[in-house]
Amino acid sequence: MSDKTVVIVESPAKAKTINKYLGQNYTVLASFGHVRDLPPKDGSVRPDEDFAMDWAFADKGKQHVDEIAKAVKNADHVLLATDPDREGEAIAWHVLESLKIKKALGHADVKRITFNEVTKTAIQAAIRAPRELDQPLIDAYMARRALDYLFGFTLSPVLWRKLPGSKSAGRVQSVALRLICDREAEIEVFKPEEYWTIESDMQTASGNILKTRLVQLDGKKLEKFTLKNAQDAERAVSLINSSRFKIGEIENKKTKRHPAAPFTTSTLQQEASRKLNMGASRTMRTAQRLYEGVSVNGETVGLISYMRTDGVTLSQDAIDQARGLIRDVWGTNYLPNEPRIYKNKAKNAQEAHEAIRPTDMRRRPEEIAHALSDDERRLYEMIWKRTLASQMESAEFNQMTVDVPSDDQKITFRATGSQLLFDGFLKVYFEDTDDVTADKDDIRIPPVKKDEKIAVDTVSPSQHFTQPPPRYTEASLVKKLEELGIGRPSTYASIIEVLQSREYVRLEGKTFIPEDRGRIVTTFLNSFFNRYVEYDFTADLEEKLDDVSDDRLNWKTVLKNFWGDFTDAINGTKDLTITQVIDNLNEILQPHFFPTGDTTCPKCSTGTLGLRLGKFGAFIGCSQYPECSYTRKLSVSGLEDPETELLEGDRTLGVDPATQLPVLLKRGPYGLYLQLGEEIKEAPAEKEEKTKGKGKGKKSDTPKPKRVSLSRGMNPNELSLEEALKLLSLPREVGIDPETDEMIYAGIGRFGPYLKLGSIFKSIPRDDNVLEIGLNRAISLLAEAKAKGPKVLKDLGSGITVQRGRYGPYLKKGRVMANLPKDADVDTFSLEQAKELIAAKSAKGSKAKTTALTEEKKSVSSEKKATAKKTSAEKTKVEKAPSSKTSTKKSGVKKAATTTSASKKTSAKAMPKKSTTALAKSKKTTSKKSAL
Repeated sequence: MSDKTVVIVESPAKAKTINKYLGQNYTVLASFGHVRDLPPKDGSVRPDEDFAMDWAFADKGKQHVDEIAKAVKNADHVLLATDPDREGEAIAWHVLESLKIKKALGHADVKRITFNEVTKTAIQAAIRAPRELDQPLIDAYMARRALDYLFGFTLSPVLWRKLPGSKSAGRVQSVALRLICDREAEIEVFKPEEYWTIESDMQTASGNILKTRLVQLDGKKLEKFTLKNAQDAERAVSLINSSRFKIGEIENKKTKRHPAAPFTTSTLQQEASRKLNMGASRTMRTAQRLYEGVSVNGETVGLISYMRTDGVTLSQDAIDQARGLIRDVWGTNYLPNEPRIYKNKAKNAQEAHEAIRPTDMRRRPEEIAHALSDDERRLYEMIWKRTLASQMESAEFNQMTVDVPSDDQKITFRATGSQLLFDGFLKVYFEDTDDVTADKDDIRIPPVKKDEKIAVDTVSPSQHFTQPPPRYTEASLVKKLEELGIGRPSTYASIIEVLQSREYVRLEGKTFIPEDRGRIVTTFLNSFFNRYVEYDFTADLEEKLDDVSDDRLNWKTVLKNFWGDFTDAINGTKDLTITQVIDNLNEILQPHFFPTGDTTCPKCSTGTLGLRLGKFGAFIGCSQYPECSYTRKLSVSGLEDPETELLEGDRTLGVDPATQLPVLLKRGPYGLYLQLGEEIKEAPAEKEEKTKGKGKGKKSDTPKPKRVSLSRGMNPNELSLEEALKLLSLPREVGIDPETDEMIYAGIGRFGPYLKLGSIFKSIPRDDNVLEIGLNRAISLLAEAKAKGPKVLKDLGSGITVQRGRYGPYLKKGRVMANLPKDADVDTFSLEQAKELIAAKSAKGSKAKTTALTEEKKSVSSEKKATAKKTSAEKTKVEKAPSSKTSTKKSGVKKAATTTSASKKTSAKAMPKKSTTALAKSKKTTSKKSAL
């Protein structure tokens, strides 16, 4: 008898894929990620007990462990096959510990296996090479988890006490927030400086135009600020026009541009943000699906290798496949003599080393595009091209520089050009770091000879101003975090997500802007916990965690060193008063909230405006409170109008030039909205006159002004009249869908921005703008919505089909629908199995219907008897009453009717819904008899 083996992975998608690669003696189950975590309460990590940690089951962790325990009870072997990184090792450890507690392992031999790609070859190779759990990796996970817990659960209460309205603080997120806030502070204090440049179009003897720029004036090199103003530029132009020029030194230099390394987690997130407009979280979710397995031509296969890695190396098999494809498609000119080997920059030798790559380079994007969603197709294509390009020949350029001096050598212009000689890897892919393309590099210089006379055709002085440092985008923030050594590739997406969910930052377009709440929290932490938001301190802690995973440092030593200093810092704030906090924040943030420097209260004119802390957070208030009650929300604009500051009344943005109606920003019960024109309020008499003769509930014919809600992410303080008019014009026509020949509309509804095509609706993602989204993007998003709808996956015959539903595949025959079992395979599910399920569902439905009808009959019969009995009793009571007292008779009849009515109400509540009609008829008859 063959041994029974249970394989445990973390996701059901991966379990489904792997299950197809293994024989009948293998059972593949999913843990659904972490089955346990630290309970979110005090005492889950206890430093006084040598950092003892309590673990509790996650939301459905116990249910998943129970299912796994049931499966491994009689197993001979258990293989823990979670992801090949620190987090995957931790999940495997949690599953094993949970099974030990339940005493479910019995005689089973437990081993750990890892694989870098979900393919049959990789899975079988991993099964042949099992190992024990890597304890140093588990220790590193526990140290990181304990650090994050102790930081958050110790510092957050300090924030809540000293900074009311603040949310929690995270160890790594707080540093990332500081990066964004520090950059914003640089932008605010930045003072632009004026400078001028001069360019000239010069005509050669052959009539060609040579484009040049001024590099030397008065015999000195032209620096950036040599020409500070228009007067300096005019003087330079005058000198140029009075000079004669000739061709000077000509330099030709051949250069090469080498391809970038294959993707790591961070470079994938950066490039997806720049090229595909996909945020870090969206990129990782899409990559996860490509890694775990996608159905291609009836076969479920993992399309890319593991996507959480900081390694840049490729396996020999991947290199061989790439080189073979390059040779076959583009020829040997595009193939280097030797494979390109990239140096691994990973600090942690225990992490997954191989770069993100296709599992089979021969699986070309265009051949599998039909099986992928739009996001999956675009991301896979980018990974495929980047991996292939990394093994191609370098691109070659001829860089040419021509100096054009004046006869007296006091003025020099320079022309530069770059001619593409061989495209090399650019044939397939270029890295989109600076929007550099092969076309832009191919800037040619016309043929010229040294000492050739050349005439000045035009001289063009240009005014410039220095620009502030750019705000962080998701791509540049991820790059900066990686450069500083803060966090790890697998954490970047969650860091960005947490900052937005806590409303510390907002994403406008592609750039991060700190909210005032985020600025205040960062200022507080910089002032009183500076060490713990320093870049070097956080990076050094990451290196220590790497040392733990390399078994060079004990994890509890790291915790002890951190905890001792951290508790001292916490204790140092015990005597800190809220007044001291406010004074500190006011001093640092005054230039931010009052850029003009004027803090005079606009209401009382004697008080000073400053930051105040209330129950629900910070606001701007007057120092003369309570004599002066002026307050306004936090804003940088410095608006002084108390009627518009809090948006409690209407705020007029301007007048619509088309209708001459005011455009108002208003606050309603569901948030902020725009309104075109004032609402017409009718006089009471006029309103009464209009409603005369109309039925109850009829709507007034008074026209309502047009309104549109502001969607999440829109800043009301920065909303312009032009933007408001565009929003009020929604829904707008995006374009014609080529498949249905119907118009696609974009608008804002109850649940935010949306796209509409016929009866199909699709929410517009946060990364896209409802006012700017184009036809191609709209078509791809609507295609996702269509794909999620019911769709026939397979026709089994006899009128039975397998369809895709919201909660998985199901069977349908006529009006009968039955869910497929969880472990059922759509491709192999037979007609006989389907008939059994449909028959069982039909029988169950018939039985339920019969039972309901029986209960209805019984209920109606009981009701009739009870009603008849009560009616008889009431009738007797009326007959016995004295005939001379008419009022008493009437009263008795009325009372009887009331009692009967109450009885009916009680009975109706107790009856099933289906018997309502029958009872109504019974009540009608009884009522007539009672009246008689």
